[in-house]
Amino acid sequence: MNQDHSTWALPDPVTQVAFYRDVPAKRLIAFVIDTVIITLIALLLVPLTAFSAVFYFAFLLWVVAFVYRVVTLARRSATPGMRLVGIEFRTIHGEHLDRGLALAHTLVFMMSMSLVFPQILSVILMLTGARGQGLGDLLLGTAAINRAARA
Repeated sequence: MNQDHSTWALPDPVTQVAFYRDVPAKRLIAFVIDTVIITLIALLLVPLTAFSAVFYFAFLLWVVAFVYRVVTLARRSATPGMRLVGIEFRTIHGEHLDRGLALAHTLVFMMSMSLVFPQILSVILMLTGARGQGLGDLLLGTAAINRAARA
């Protein structure tokens, strides 16, 4: 994937370090928060299935997680957990994620979470890359950054 870095509109990781400070740790905290929220939503849905969802709870959890991520990323370029810790996704052009990119990001995320090697590689990339991008971010041209202060 040969990208012309002169067209990037993401903050520069050398001159605008604050946009990337602590982002990997914040992503981990956001992941934990979102996992708790997703689990609570799934648990609230169990009675609506006449409790039959106890037999396919893992699948229900996966569906809730998928919808949760796509909807929240498409709306604000961040999940509720990400908003709580003050980060959001941006494209390499500095734009918020649209519906299609939110869907693609969620698909790549869910696939990498289900396989050990891509997840380990993603964590290594987040911890060592200048922009803290995971494997999915590199594939899709996205990055998580600290939100700019709102006036």
